Amino acid sequence: MIHRTEFSVDVADRPLPPLHAIVDVDVAARAGWDPLDLARAFLDGGARCLQVRAKHLASALLLELSRAVVAAARTFDAAVIVNDRADVAWLAGAAGVHVGQDDLSPADARAVVGPHAVVGYSTHTLAQFERALREPASYLAIGPVFGTVTKQTGYDAVGLALVEAAARMAPERPIVAIGGVTLENAASAWAAGAHSVAVIGDLLAAGDPRARVASYNRLADASLRGPSGRV
Repeated sequence: MIHRTEFSVDVADRPLPPLHAIVDVDVAARAGWDPLDLARAFLDGGARCLQVRAKHLASALLLELSRAVVAAARTFDAAVIVNDRADVAWLAGAAGVHVGQDDLSPADARAVVGPHAVVGYSTHTLAQFERALREPASYLAIGPVFGTVTKQTGYDAVGLALVEAAARMAPERPIVAIGGVTLENAASAWAAGAHSVAVIGDLLAAGDPRARVASYNRLADASLRGPSGRV
C-alpha cells in the first residue's frame, strides 16, 4: 500500500485549470517576446495558471520578473508558479513552485513555500510517479508525453499510456501532461486522465499567444465539459 504524506493543501479545493501556460524566458526571447509582455498576453487570452521558467536568468532578475508576473496575474485572479526556485516563489508571493527530479524534493520545497502553497513535481516514469505519491505535492507532472525540443528532460517520449496508468493508480492526485502538447493533441491528453496540459512552444506557434490560449480554453470546454467532465 502507498502511504501518502499528509499536508495542508486540499487539492480538491484548488482545481487545476486545464491549461498551464509556461512563460519560458529563453523561448520568449527566441520568438521576440519580452517575458512579462508574454505573460500579459497569456492572461488576456484566459490563462489562469502561469509558470515562470528561466533556467539561465540571474536570481535577482528572476525575482524581479516573478514579482511583476504575480502583480499582473492578480488582476485576473490567476495563479503563478515559479519553476525550480522555491526561494524566489516565496519572495515573489507566487502561488507556489514546480520542482523536477534533480531539484529540491517536494518536501523540502514545501518547507520553503509553506503548507498552503502549490508544489508541483515532475515525473518521467511510472516508478517515479509511484514514489512521488509519497511526497507532499499538490500535482504531479508527467512527460514528455509527446516528445519535445523545448524542454530537455533526458527522457524519451512516454506516451499517453503512462498518463492513463498514472490516472488509474492515483485518481485523486491531479496530473499535468507536458511535452510536445499542441492544439492537435491536447484533447487526447485530457482524455487519458490529465487534469491539465502544460504548454510552452505551441502557445507561440501562430504568432498570437493571446488567441492561442483562448483556443486552448475553447478546446478544453469542448473536451472536458459533460457528464464525465472534470471542469
